[in-house]
Amino acid sequence: MSDHIVRAYDAELEGLGQKIAEMGGIAEKMLSDAMDALADFDTQLAHATIASDPRLDTLQREIEEQAILTIARRQPLAVDLREIIATIRISNDLERVGDLAKNIAKRAIKVAADVRIPRAIVGLKSMHDSAAILLKDVLDAYSQRDAARAREVWTYDADLDSLEDSVFRDLLTFMMEDPRNISFCAHLLFCSKNIERIGDHATNIAETVVYLVTGETMPADRPKGRSVLSELPTAAG
Repeated sequence: MSDHIVRAYDAELEGLGQKIAEMGGIAEKMLSDAMDALADFDTQLAHATIASDPRLDTLQREIEEQAILTIARRQPLAVDLREIIATIRISNDLERVGDLAKNIAKRAIKVAADVRIPRAIVGLKSMHDSAAILLKDVLDAYSQRDAARAREVWTYDADLDSLEDSVFRDLLTFMMEDPRNISFCAHLLFCSKNIERIGDHATNIAETVVYLVTGETMPADRPKGRSVLSELPTAAG
């Protein structure tokens, strides 16, 4: 393979990595902004969060198309092939993180019109903080090709599941105290499920990073906390 071809190939791989980095930045900001919009009942910020999602969708499509073309042109083997497959997998997970953050923003708009018990959002803030750390850590693990850090993310997702269970119990208590709280708390229940799913996508990325760096696959049964909402669908609102 000539130096020119090698340089072109390296540029293609670097371009894919840059797009993943951009997607990661957008996904992290969408999650943070969606939670701020929910906590502050800020409909303007919620709408801005929703407006960020199309860029994430565009990047995901561009990565997939570029990755397929690279495979067709270069016929990569071993670690280079894992590199390209990893970008496709991670872009899909980040696109879903954006969708879930967008769903939280949509719920924020709905609850802003019926603010009842702001203290009910305290537990969701804790869930958000945990999910945000998982997302940041796994993106750092990808950029640094750090399999050990990725494995830590994979393990700590169980903590987020436990927080979700605690939030469910709190919101159920609020609904039992006053039936007028039911609609408000129901929206928050879906938000908690969305945040828990973001943690799942972070662990998906962690598995991909481990595969990328080592060529190994993680165990099929990841550590899970007891989630009483595990059977609920993720509602787009």
